[in-house]
Amino acid sequence: MLLKANIMTDKNIQFPQLFLRLALSVTMLSAVADRFGFWGKDSAWGNWENFENYTQKLTFFLPESLSVFSAYTATFFEILFPLMLLAGWKTRIAACGAGFLLLVFALSMTIALGCKAPLDYSVWVGSAAAFLLAVQPKYLFSIDQLTNKL
Repeated sequence: MLLKANIMTDKNIQFPQLFLRLALSVTMLSAVADRFGFWGKDSAWGNWENFENYTQKLTFFLPESLSVFSAYTATFFEILFPLMLLAGWKTRIAACGAGFLLLVFALSMTIALGCKAPLDYSVWVGSAAAFLLAVQPKYLFSIDQLTNKL
């Protein structure tokens, strides 16, 4: 009976879990696309310089050189983690990384801009979703699933 319940649970979570992986990935990659100007001038940043200025607001407590470094570092991880999630490769690590990255972003936004900004941009929700994904027992439709069967 317990085995049957687990099988039903797997079937019940396979598509929502895939949707969560896709939603986190696309959302994070969209933010990266924005800072590289792919969304045009009506976007949040529109270019790298504006993104650096925004990062400096959030990291006001850091020297300018470290703030710029944090912009590059965040962008690197905002590309790496979503690509890992899309492929389903090292999904737990990618989900934890995305969760912590979004958590740091949410905390920085809250401290620098107040509580409304991270709520408006659903950064807390994104972080919580990533942590929820990280605790899944297995990852269907993923490289992880394929390599565990070998």
